[in-house]
Amino acid sequence: MALRERLQPATPLAAVQRAWPEAVGPAVAAEAQPVSERAGVVTVACRSAVWAQELDLMAPVLIERLNQAVGGPAVRSLRCLATGVG
Repeated sequence: MALRERLQPATPLAAVQRAWPEAVGPAVAAEAQPVSERAGVVTVACRSAVWAQELDLMAPVLIERLNQAVGGPAVRSLRCLATGVG
């Protein structure tokens, strides 16, 4: 196991953050980032309200992809917020 992998936190949020770019694709990853997780609800900071709304609509597909990428049912739902940062 590489040093980088050993040093990464073993939390659901860290797993989702590692899987995010590949699971959601480069366009979404450039506009939104997972910032917190509680009881399977992942909060995603989006650059704009338009992106937050788009991710809300895409949530079922994104949740399925994220859970496949992390190898289990880590994500129950997404909470997408327009924060102006991504």
